[in-house]
Amino acid sequence: MTEKNLLLAFYGDDFTGSTDAMEALASNGYRTILFLDMPSPEMLEKFIGVQCIGIPGTSRAKNPNEMEQELRPMFESLFKLKTDVIHYKTCSTFDSNPEVGSIGKAIEIALDYTEQKAVPIFVAAPPLGRYTLFGNHFARMYDTVYRLDRHPTMSKHPMTPMNESDLRVHLNKQFQTPKQIGLMDVVELSGDYSNVKEVYEQKLASSNDIVLLDGMDNSHCQKVGRLLWGKGQEGLRFIVGSSGVEYALTAEWKRRGLQATAINKKEQIKISAVNQVLVVAGSCSPITKNQIDSAIEAGFVGIQISPQDIINKEELPKDLLDKVIKHIKNGKSVILYTARGPEDSAIAKTRRLFDEMGIKKRESGELIGSQLGKWTLEIMKITNIRRIIVAGGDTSGFVTKELKLFALEMILPIDPGAPLCCGYSSDPTINDIEIVLKGGQMGSPEFFTKIQGATSSDAEPSNDRSVTI
Repeated sequence: MTEKNLLLAFYGDDFTGSTDAMEALASNGYRTILFLDMPSPEMLEKFIGVQCIGIPGTSRAKNPNEMEQELRPMFESLFKLKTDVIHYKTCSTFDSNPEVGSIGKAIEIALDYTEQKAVPIFVAAPPLGRYTLFGNHFARMYDTVYRLDRHPTMSKHPMTPMNESDLRVHLNKQFQTPKQIGLMDVVELSGDYSNVKEVYEQKLASSNDIVLLDGMDNSHCQKVGRLLWGKGQEGLRFIVGSSGVEYALTAEWKRRGLQATAINKKEQIKISAVNQVLVVAGSCSPITKNQIDSAIEAGFVGIQISPQDIINKEELPKDLLDKVIKHIKNGKSVILYTARGPEDSAIAKTRRLFDEMGIKKRESGELIGSQLGKWTLEIMKITNIRRIIVAGGDTSGFVTKELKLFALEMILPIDPGAPLCCGYSSDPTINDIEIVLKGGQMGSPEFFTKIQGATSSDAEPSNDRSVTI
C-alpha cells in the first residue's frame, strides 16, 4: 500500500488519544496503523491494505518551545502526503493551556505549511460521551454528563485543569494573537443538508480564522463528516479535534461507498483470554483508581511505586522489580501504580521530592512514564508476559517509546477509546505483544479484568495483521 491510497493521516497529541482515533477508523473496517515515527514509502508498503495512518505523539505534555521541535518536522511531512485529510487529534476533553499542550500553538505551527485560511474544529464524540452545545463542551463520567469546568476529573486535572467550558474562550487564550472563532451550532446543523452546507461555507468565507462545530448525536456527526470531507477534497484538509472527526468521516466514507479494507481470511486474528496481564499505571484519575480497586478485588496484585524509585534514573529498582517478577512467575496479574486516585498522599510526597530535585511539574510526566517504560521492558524480557495495559495519557506515550515499538494496530475493541492493540517491533522478544493504552478517563470499573479475559468472541476482528517485519 502506498500513500496514494490513504484516506486520512493524523497526529495525536498523546498516545491513548491516538489509539482512540485508530479504533474509530478500524472498528468501521478502515485498516489503520499507528507509526511511532513518520513512515517511509517502503514501510507503508509492508502493511497490506492500510487506508489511514496516525503518528502518536506527546505534544499534550509539552511547552510551546518543545512543541515547536516536535511538531514542525511532523507537519512538514504530513502536508506532503497525498491524502485529503490531515487531522491534529486532540483529547476529547480538549485539555490544554497556553503553557502545556497548547492547541492554539499547534494550529499556528500547522498553518505555516498550508495556504488554508480557516481551520475547522470538531471536538464532540458522542460514542465516547463527549458533546458540544453552543460552543460549550460536556463529558460523561459513568452515568452523568458534566459541563467541562464542573467535571470531577477534568476540572481538577493536575497538568491542564479545565476551568472554562466554552471552547472558543478556552482556545483563544492559547494564540499569540487573538483569533476570530466562529461557531456552527446545533440549530444550524439540524436543518436540511443543503442549507447546512451553505451556512458552513459562509462561516468559512467570512473573517473567521477558526470554525468550531457543535455535536450532540450521530445525525450531527454525519453532517459534520459530509462538510469536512467535501471541503477537504477542495483543499481545506487540515482539521483539529477529537476522534469525533474519525467517527464523522467514516460515516461519510460509507455514505459515498468508499470501501473499507476486506479481511484477509487466511490471516484472520484469533485472540484468546490470558491467565495474567501486567498493568502499569501513571494515571491518578478516580476512574483509574476504581479500575485498580476492582482488579485487586478480583485477585490482581497491586504494588505501589515509591517516589524514590521514580527519581532514581541511574539504576533499576531491584527490590520492586523482583517482587513484580515473583508474582508474575507465580501466575498472578500485577498492577504497578504510582498513586491510587487523586487523594493518594503519594502524589504530594512525589511532588515535594520533585521540587527538591528541581524537576518541574510539566517534566514529571515524562520522567514517570520513561521509568515505567524501562521497568516494563525489563519485566517483559524476564517473564515473557505478552499482554500489557498502560494507564495514563502521557504515561502511555513514554512507556511505548521505551518498549521500542515502531507501530501499533487495533486487534480488538474492548471499551470505547481503549482497544487491545498489536505492537510491532524489530525486536522478536517484543514483536506482536498485545497492549492497551488507556487514558485516565477511559474504561469501565472492570476494565483490567476485561482485558485479561478478552477473546475474539467478544468482537469480530476488524482486519488481518498482514505485515512483514
